[in-house]
Amino acid sequence: MDGIPPEVAAILRPVLPDLAAETIRAIGHEVPDYSRPLEGRLGVTLRYGTERALRRFVSSIEAPTAVSERDQRIYFELGRLEMREGRTLNALLAAYRVGAQIAWRRFVEAGVRADLDPPILYRLGEAIFAYIDTISGESIEGYAAEQSAAAGERQRRRARLVFLLAAEPPASAEDVRAAAVRAGWRTPARIAALVTEGIDAERLASRLGSGAVAAPLERTDGTLGTVDSRVSRVLAFIPDPSPPQRRAQLLQAVADLPAALGPTVALAGGPRSAERARRALDMRAAGLLSGDGLVVADEHAAALVLQADPVLAGEFAEARLAALAELRPGARARLAATLRAWLDCQGRVDETARALEIHPQTVRYRLNQLRDAFGDALDDPEARFELELALRVRRVGD
Repeated sequence: MDGIPPEVAAILRPVLPDLAAETIRAIGHEVPDYSRPLEGRLGVTLRYGTERALRRFVSSIEAPTAVSERDQRIYFELGRLEMREGRTLNALLAAYRVGAQIAWRRFVEAGVRADLDPPILYRLGEAIFAYIDTISGESIEGYAAEQSAAAGERQRRRARLVFLLAAEPPASAEDVRAAAVRAGWRTPARIAALVTEGIDAERLASRLGSGAVAAPLERTDGTLGTVDSRVSRVLAFIPDPSPPQRRAQLLQAVADLPAALGPTVALAGGPRSAERARRALDMRAAGLLSGDGLVVADEHAAALVLQADPVLAGEFAEARLAALAELRPGARARLAATLRAWLDCQGRVDETARALEIHPQTVRYRLNQLRDAFGDALDDPEARFELELALRVRRVGD
């Protein structure tokens, strides 16, 4: 160490045995978190670390060498243990400071007895506190590493829970409850699925609040994926969003995201809610659902029904509206719009005219054309229902 003669190590070394014991006692008195007897792995590591730190410091005066991986691991491990014990690093760093103060005091006493010059004692003090800063940094790294590992494990457990809630066929109630316990999730009586994109699962869960769990969702087939930053969609399960305060929190959480909310269901209905939310978001992305902000699947139930089997729905609409297929595009569009408005207005010509903003006589003229095309179907309740359904399918699918 700069400015400290190597022979100073021989002056300090006899102090070490009593100094280590005194340091442990002082830590117990001055650091409240360590006021109880230090037992178990933490106690063993702290005692060994104190003794090792003092020996390492004195030896470095005599012959400066690179810090061994074993020495670094001691203080790294102390940081990890503090995280596992559920404490902040404040107690451990305070213990290091207590140790530094006592070591400085005892080393000065030894130096005075040996007639060391004051400048050497000053440099010795600077070296002690710089050394403690180094040890503290190693423990901070250990604490951060354990935090990261704990967060990763928590996210894996929550991803497993989301997988079970969305599994098809549904997972057993026992498996869901066990996964909820492991994930630290207090299961609500009723849940709703939320599908969104443009955000990772952990940040979404944080936005949604402590009652939410989230995991990545693959875009292509809707199955849950592994934790991967490349996955663009996320599936979350949240407690019943009906209460106004909870709905307001939800709207704020996804205000800047494309998102869809499935129906509120019991836990066993999780797969249904997730599938409904995913399909609603798909339809919004395809331009098949209107409106801005959060898509609430229950508010678009008819459109979702019509698109449950898009191929079948398209074939149905094509068959029922075949009478219009031979017309020119402009005429076909006008007659389809008139038929839709007339059906919506339950056959009332004046209301149909107002809806289309045309003259009633024009409506009557077009109705005559429609009767030529569809015949008695316009007077048959069942046929009229199928025509209305076909028109809705075509509007959803166009």
